[in-house]
Amino acid sequence: MKNFPYTDILGWSVSRFDKFNSCKRQYYYDYYAKHDAEFPRARITQLKAMTTLALEAGNIVHDTIKTLLERLLKTEDAIDTTRFIDYARRKTDEYVAAKVFAEVYYKELPSVDPATVFGAVEKCLQSFLASARFAWITDKAVRNKTGWIIEPGGYGETRINNLKAYCKVDFLFPVDGRIHILDWKTGKPDAVKHKKQMVGYATWAAYHCGVAYENIEPTVAYLKPPYAESTIAVNEFDAQEFISAVETETKQMYACCSDFSRNIPHPKETFPQTPRTVVCKYCNYRELCNRQTSDKNPAKEDK
Repeated sequence: MKNFPYTDILGWSVSRFDKFNSCKRQYYYDYYAKHDAEFPRARITQLKAMTTLALEAGNIVHDTIKTLLERLLKTEDAIDTTRFIDYARRKTDEYVAAKVFAEVYYKELPSVDPATVFGAVEKCLQSFLASARFAWITDKAVRNKTGWIIEPGGYGETRINNLKAYCKVDFLFPVDGRIHILDWKTGKPDAVKHKKQMVGYATWAAYHCGVAYENIEPTVAYLKPPYAESTIAVNEFDAQEFISAVETETKQMYACCSDFSRNIPHPKETFPQTPRTVVCKYCNYRELCNRQTSDKNPAKEDK
């Protein structure tokens, strides 16, 4: 993989632009806390670091599967499912004890029971272990383990048409002359968002591995039972469309900076709060904005 010297310039990512597009004020707090004159940086950072039940379950599942794949690099002995699930239970206890949950901070729950989080974790892990994909990995993909990339270190910095960007794959590996990319999801399918991510990962792989798009097979693996997959066929047209979108979205974020080369934002007042107050209801920074939040179902409002 190519490495890049550190630069201050703003870098695009799917998650960064999603935040920018959802709520400019939330985006400001996420990325420009040190520039805020109203609230101490430590307070904003503390709020940013909070997690949620769903988010933490996803983190634990990702980290546990990463450990499982790294174990397969060392030995191909059969997985002891009981020991593996017990390991996940211990990791859940550790993670829950170390985190501040937004549901507790905002008094929606008195506390978080690790067993509640583990229930969601176990369902996803059992779903993965029972899947045809896992059987295929342990039977076929392991034959070329030297080419495995499992959640590479750092943030997955890359270049998209010379623009700084971040695309960090969960699992990339070669089989029969093709590059496979798997991305684990523990939530609901989102066809538009997830396709964009997969095209981004394919672009990342084409850039770093020097392979043609037709030889890259990115797949979204939905772990919440029942296990399901969505494989995206990426061609040059898809890649160019994605690259154009990255250029447009990067310029939009640049426009909110007084100096984008040093990633210095305009004043916070130029980053408005979203008019969709239902978003505020689930925002870590809701106490800073002090807005009335909607009780509507966000899924229904989105429709």
